[in-house]
Amino acid sequence: MNSKFRTIEISNPEFESDNLRFTTVKTPNLKGRGDICVYVPNVQLTPDIPLVILLHGVYGSAWIWSQKAGVHRTAEQMISEQKIQPMVIAMPSDGLWGDGSAYLSHNNLNFEKWIAEDVINAVKEGVKEVTDNSKIFISGLSMGGYGALRIGAKYPNIFSGFSGLSSITDLPQMSLFVEEDLEHYQQTTSKETSVFEIIKKNKNSIAPFRFDCGENDELIAYNRKLHEELLHQNIPHIYEEFSGKHEWSYWEHNIKHSLLFFNKLLS
Repeated sequence: MNSKFRTIEISNPEFESDNLRFTTVKTPNLKGRGDICVYVPNVQLTPDIPLVILLHGVYGSAWIWSQKAGVHRTAEQMISEQKIQPMVIAMPSDGLWGDGSAYLSHNNLNFEKWIAEDVINAVKEGVKEVTDNSKIFISGLSMGGYGALRIGAKYPNIFSGFSGLSSITDLPQMSLFVEEDLEHYQQTTSKETSVFEIIKKNKNSIAPFRFDCGENDELIAYNRKLHEELLHQNIPHIYEEFSGKHEWSYWEHNIKHSLLFFNKLLS
């Protein structure tokens, strides 16, 4: 198979453990290399298996969803208990710019297309059962929730559903977490950085989506505001609040709601 990348390195199955595979590709979108951790279910894979892209928050990288939340073990258990059907989970780095790239295009690097194009293509090359017919979903936490909601809504031709946990909902909230000046992240218009504006713009074509937030999360007011704005515009969505704060114990426990949501969309 001809690769879409100049270089691609995929871990040797002989040395993989815990159903995790690692991929590094070089892409013009990053003007360098990007890493992806891929959970591959420990079952007989069938063609067109669904793919979930799971985005991390600030300070993190490709390893963090597996090594701080054990999401691969959560998925493995849910599959074994037949709560969800087998699905591949790709956990890419955000491109490793500053404290976080926000999954936007800036500084002559396209972190958005890295996620929406490169990650999908890289997984297809490493897991042959992920095909052009596979349903693709996207989720993430905090900055990753921002990326998932924004990219999921912006590319309705790619994503069949999207979900956010404890999500940043607009660019100014990045200043709560990063030391980089927000000028770096600016897009052509402020509407390009607003989750609500992107959803509203594409409301007639976007896939089903949901988001949740902890009741004691510092981003709870922003998530409630997004929920109210969507209600006011009569845009269908699911919004839930659970106990917890902006921390890994919340995301470890509540990622299952996103996986169950995606599984329901496969029915």
